[in-house]
Amino acid sequence: MTPEGTANVLVFGAGGYLGSAIVRRFVAAGHQVTGLVRREDAADQLRAVGAEPVLGDLGDIEAVLPLLDAADTVVFAAQLMMEAERTTVSAMIDRLAGTGKAFVFTSGTGVLSQRTDGEWSEDTFAEDDDFVPSKYIGRRKDTEDLVRAASATGLRAMVIRPAMIWGHGGCPMLSAFHASAEKTGTVCYVGRGLNLYSGVHVDDVAELYALAVEKGTPGALYHAVSGETNFRTLAEAVARSRGVQSRSVDFAEAITIWDKFTALVALSVCSRSRAPRSRSELGWAPHPDRLDIMEDVAHPAYRS
Repeated sequence: MTPEGTANVLVFGAGGYLGSAIVRRFVAAGHQVTGLVRREDAADQLRAVGAEPVLGDLGDIEAVLPLLDAADTVVFAAQLMMEAERTTVSAMIDRLAGTGKAFVFTSGTGVLSQRTDGEWSEDTFAEDDDFVPSKYIGRRKDTEDLVRAASATGLRAMVIRPAMIWGHGGCPMLSAFHASAEKTGTVCYVGRGLNLYSGVHVDDVAELYALAVEKGTPGALYHAVSGETNFRTLAEAVARSRGVQSRSVDFAEAITIWDKFTALVALSVCSRSRAPRSRSELGWAPHPDRLDIMEDVAHPAYRS
């Protein structure tokens, strides 16, 4: 049992960039938080912020499922390959069916991204707008739909679909730009670099999870987004921070600088989103001091 007004919160992916921010947010609110992690150093980090770690691996789902029984709220913020993700999430939903507990699944706006090879797209999507799922990772929408449909089984199942997450030196796209400088001596972007992912600070994403658990609608999808800056502008800012030049590369060279997945799914697409449902239904809004991704460009974590 927990004190009145608090809950037992179980976070999968608790040692990750987003998962750790979610843990901090729920701990700060006075909840009892348990996090599944794979390494002892990650377990130490959870203990340091007041959470209880459990060492384990989602690859052994039968060993993990009993953890759900003691939780009031389950947050899935782990990163798995898509088929394994769907299988794992399906097993969790089956375990939780009929309990009335909250289950929040983490997706991402990569599902609605469009390959543009560096060009801008005027398309921008709110939570329930129709779109053509990404050829590359659009299958995650099948898992989103699975979770949302689970609300019919007596589960407060919801999906959060964040934009590109940044803050505290953890943005994957900024990491990629810095990595290109380490490898080539210049900061590279694809094509004209007019493409982008809309962005949001990691702490504002964590706040959305708390609001969804508090008052979200079963079956709902919520976006988290606070602004957008094209990739060429970000690459040029990274270059200035490192005292080097920036330059355009084509897709073939991009694969040699990064890898095919990063070049294709992260840096060659345009993914623009809006969050009207999060704002109107949950009262979510990004903090006014966390709106400018440029403040994160030169964070020392990107060089470590």
